[in-house]
Amino acid sequence: MPPNPAKITKILPNTIAAEMGFEPGDAIVSINGTPPRDLIDYQFLCADELLELEVVDKTGKTHHIEIEKDYDEGLGLEFDTALFDSLIQCNNHCPFCFIDQQPPGKRQSLYLKDDDYRLSFLYGSYLTLTNLSQKEWARIEQMRLSPLYVSVHATEPEIRTRLLKNPRAGEILQHLKWFQKKRLQIHAQVVVCPGINDGIHLEKTLQDLAAFHKGEIPAVASVAVVPVGLTKFRPSQDELIPVTPEKAAEVIEQVRSLQAKFRTSLKSTFAWLADEWFLIAGEELPPESHYENYPQIDNGVGSIRSFLKQFQMAAQKLPDRVTPRKFTWVVGNAVEKAFQPILQRLNQVEGLEVNMIALCSNYWGQSITVTGLLTGQDLFFGLQQKSLGNGVLLPAMMLKHGDTCFLDDMTVAELGWKLSTPILPVRGVEELIETCIK
Repeated sequence: MPPNPAKITKILPNTIAAEMGFEPGDAIVSINGTPPRDLIDYQFLCADELLELEVVDKTGKTHHIEIEKDYDEGLGLEFDTALFDSLIQCNNHCPFCFIDQQPPGKRQSLYLKDDDYRLSFLYGSYLTLTNLSQKEWARIEQMRLSPLYVSVHATEPEIRTRLLKNPRAGEILQHLKWFQKKRLQIHAQVVVCPGINDGIHLEKTLQDLAAFHKGEIPAVASVAVVPVGLTKFRPSQDELIPVTPEKAAEVIEQVRSLQAKFRTSLKSTFAWLADEWFLIAGEELPPESHYENYPQIDNGVGSIRSFLKQFQMAAQKLPDRVTPRKFTWVVGNAVEKAFQPILQRLNQVEGLEVNMIALCSNYWGQSITVTGLLTGQDLFFGLQQKSLGNGVLLPAMMLKHGDTCFLDDMTVAELGWKLSTPILPVRGVEELIETCIK
């Protein structure tokens, strides 16, 4: 069955597509006779200098368009999805899966379990490799789709099978050998579940993965060690227990010992602890120099140190004074202590008052909460009847990318109406500062 036409949502200005009159709602059926399955195909097919496009415009009329261009010149099109055929869904039953730890009755997109190698390659999402056919393995090799981001969790077959609830999960070492043989790379993730894959099992996993970090193109480029996150909605019969401060301190000590060995044998720290371990344990974060080139920053490894560094550089643009204004900056209580230097620097600007409110998530039932998991309900109950000033500074990571909904389906507009205060989503340091001083 051929993929659906690639529906265009945006035409970038001063590009080939803009010059040729493409419009949002048009859709590409084929490029040089080949229907693109996804954004990877689209980019590969567009690398030719001569293109013949079959396009269906938004009225349903078919056009055949010839384009001559430089081989590395893009068309300037954006699409409503990166996948023009169907999403490859997960065939595992991990008890710690966040999708299964949500309440019923929310928007359907929140319950999609993707385990798609294409999204891993394009956006760094994690997959398990348990659902790939030979055809898909061949495509990964042929198109050199590397690096991929792989949830390993354990290298011992029986432990990984227990975690993923899938007999194919035990093939992980064979999969890693395949990447090594094909000179392709992965970045690995290990979600630590106390009592299952911690202790000696965690040590074996990290040592096994380190054995693949050798040669000109190491098959395993890096590892992130992440604490399991549990919500009150998880199935009551599961075997998971939460990470306590004592367990977090134990894992930190264990991984630090291995890191010292890796720095000697591999010339790299190789395996990094997510920031959340230190927040749970109440320990100081490692220095910025610890994170090398931040290979696992999207997994919460070094993201706080990186944010602090970016702020320090951007803060040079802060004026001495502004017209008097007051904002409320809301964050998860896990980062309250770490972000104090930012708060203090902002409040050094004469006329600017920024108050931080650090919240936990009653919605998820978590006493320690990272910012990205705060919901609209958490914000409403935490901020109501408080003096919020000219607006609420809202880290955009609380919102689904490109969306205005929180994870509980409340919208930004609804929250603003309930609080009778403007809600100001900010993405990154530059927007935080700009919103405060503009």
